[in-house]
Amino acid sequence: MMKTLLKIFLLLVIALPAFAQEDDDVPQNADPKVKDKIEAARIAYLTDQLGLTPAEAEKFWPVYREFAEKRLDLKKQYRQAKRNPNPNVSTEENDKNLVDLGLKLKQQELDLEKDYSGRLMKVISAQKVRELPEAEKRFRSMILDQIQRRQMRQERNENMRDRSQQRLRQRNN
Repeated sequence: MMKTLLKIFLLLVIALPAFAQEDDDVPQNADPKVKDKIEAARIAYLTDQLGLTPAEAEKFWPVYREFAEKRLDLKKQYRQAKRNPNPNVSTEENDKNLVDLGLKLKQQELDLEKDYSGRLMKVISAQKVRELPEAEKRFRSMILDQIQRRQMRQERNENMRDRSQQRLRQRNN
């Protein structure tokens, strides 16, 4: 299992350039191949971290995917409202509406978590349900760390290339 996780993780690291910096782990504008790799890595990571048996995983993943899609829809609603303020009201009124919408959506997300926690506890233990948010957080953190490392490596390579070109120009002058 760990070798499979490592292979998926390495594939993920290779595919990270198309990964956008959003709240969601798999942005809409990412290459479908990248989305698939990230999703495969998520499945492998969470399955490993939660210690899901094959029987548990078979029942867990359909419920979890449904929950994740609904949670993503709530986040999309807020981002869409934030990007498209009402032009017929003041900025202050738009901000107030966004605060109200944010609170409403947080309540809906909490209700969603309550509902799906109950559904998940029918297929996995309460301890595993309790560990799920922390495992999701670690996965997100791992992805962001990989993005940062890759960006730093790319910047370092670009800087080295720029310095090399400058030296060549200086020698040619």
